[in-house]
Amino acid sequence: MQFVRNLVSPSHISTPLLISRVLFVLLCAAATEIVASQNTPNNDKQEGTVQTEMRNVTYHFSDTVAVEIKSLNGELVPLGKNEFPIFDDKGSFNLRISTGEIAIDSSNLANVLNSYVFARPHSPLTELSIIVEKGHLKVKGKLHDKGDIPFETEGILIPTADGKLRLHNEKIKAMHVQVKGLMDLFGVDLGELMKEGKVPGVRAEEDDLIIDLEQILPPPHIEGKVVSVRIEGDKIIQVFGGSDVKPVKNIRAGNYMAYKNNRLRFGKLVMNDADLILIDMDPKDPLDFYLEHYKEQLSAGYAKITPDSGLRMFIKDYNKLHPAKASPGNDKTK
Repeated sequence: MQFVRNLVSPSHISTPLLISRVLFVLLCAAATEIVASQNTPNNDKQEGTVQTEMRNVTYHFSDTVAVEIKSLNGELVPLGKNEFPIFDDKGSFNLRISTGEIAIDSSNLANVLNSYVFARPHSPLTELSIIVEKGHLKVKGKLHDKGDIPFETEGILIPTADGKLRLHNEKIKAMHVQVKGLMDLFGVDLGELMKEGKVPGVRAEEDDLIIDLEQILPPPHIEGKVVSVRIEGDKIIQVFGGSDVKPVKNIRAGNYMAYKNNRLRFGKLVMNDADLILIDMDPKDPLDFYLEHYKEQLSAGYAKITPDSGLRMFIKDYNKLHPAKASPGNDKTK
């Protein structure tokens, strides 16, 4: 400041020179602010995230795959050039889970493997089926590259240190004969592909399979760390979270999906400072939701505007709009 006072002090310079020096100081200050703003980290993607909370939702990823979201707190994270999540483009965002409890039954897990992970033509593994028995997963299928030889494995699911799922195989058979391990079962070609992580979402480590939920499920892909796994009936229940995550109080009762903050697009509407809650019209059972058909669900319901311009959409369950299509768990692969 003393330098500036000396620079513009009128005691020893003419008025025109004084004005020019004042302008020079102001321009320098402005330039400093511009440079500072340019050096500020760009957090556009982080700033574009939309907070989400879900309770008691059956969430359809595809016609054959659905999971049960018992509880979830997280955010929708825009991807690529998208500045905000777009409901009409399921590839425009990921669902990042801070805390949550999500269940998938054995038939839906088999559907994921058959229709997504090993869906390509001439896949080395075909006709996969999964059953849960006494807390163990029994996986059966055929080795297509070996003349459709039947195989089966039996193991337990445990979380890995980095939040994925490990299927620890205790028994491995081919044509009902015990084999030494996964590499003996699968052979060199598939074994190496799995070791190198070239099969989407599935990787082999000795006799274990590492399953990455972020990759095996269709979009919108989920991000999150699995901290524990338990079996209830034929359902595999995964608990997401971390030691630094704080519990969140539910914003309302019943079955719902809530979205808050930043921008969110659905149909022709862009909601700034989003405050949207999709509420189950029939609270007696879970909210059955299918993103690809959300407009049908919205149009079968009704909307209310809150005093502070929030939007509350009371929607009809997808399985009540299309009861014949909405039960992927019934499409069991034998």
